[in-house]
Amino acid sequence: MNGSTPPANPTASTSASPSTAPSTAPSASPSTAPSASATVPAPPSASASTTAPADGKPSAGTGFASWPTPTDEQPVSSTIEVKGEYDGSLKRFHGSGALGGSGQGEGQDPLFELADGATLKNVILGAPAADGVHCTGSCTLINVWWEDVGEDAASFKGKSSSARYEVIGGGARKADDKVFQHNGAGTLTIRDFQVSDFGKLYRSCGNCGTQYQRHLVVDNVLVTSPGKVLAGVNANYGDTATLSGVKIVGDSKKKTVVCERFKGNDSGDEPTSLGSGPDGRSCLYRDSDVTYQ
Repeated sequence: MNGSTPPANPTASTSASPSTAPSTAPSASPSTAPSASATVPAPPSASASTTAPADGKPSAGTGFASWPTPTDEQPVSSTIEVKGEYDGSLKRFHGSGALGGSGQGEGQDPLFELADGATLKNVILGAPAADGVHCTGSCTLINVWWEDVGEDAASFKGKSSSARYEVIGGGARKADDKVFQHNGAGTLTIRDFQVSDFGKLYRSCGNCGTQYQRHLVVDNVLVTSPGKVLAGVNANYGDTATLSGVKIVGDSKKKTVVCERFKGNDSGDEPTSLGSGPDGRSCLYRDSDVTYQ
């Protein structure tokens, strides 16, 4: 951001109902220039009832699912648009043709674009993965795996403060920059997820032309070094990151930043860092919520 014959541009339109988004909603409305002194609403709860499906047996000693073996290969030459629910049956999808580049440039098209309320599940994204997955409104990603993250694994673009995005299960690795990019409004929940070899697990857009107050909930995430930052939020726009059950492996010197606060802007300039660590306002967690192995 920002072979075989390719498939026709499929649109998922099964009758299965999309997952219902959590009911807790931050009260702030989107704004292009929120006040730095605005009262921050109570963060959404990290608890939820949906359980991520496990693929195979859990990895030894972690309780997390093993990385899955693809059941088939499917090249994607134009974005797959998803409405309702799309079950990929653990096929590996990879870009080809116009989506076959491997660059980190902003503005790339995604392999999957999810309509408001859509669900994508049981999908493996191989390389090249273009710009991964785009959610245009509330969405649910269940058991989705990124073997080699392209520009971003997924971008969340809903414009309503009530938008809810859920990432349940799955994992991502080899992300030179961001895994999850939050450009729109609303709340992203990441649960039962694993990530390794990455720049940032989550970033609230630091210099988008239209800025919003954004919220992140992280619960039960396995992090394997190297990794730079788990959560990057814009403190001046009232963003929050609530973290619990974070397990970091292979970082004995604790170099991975758990939560970093930035001063975001809407001018396109590089945002400046305001500090890191729990502060009771933007970065909401305790030392005991993060363990090292």
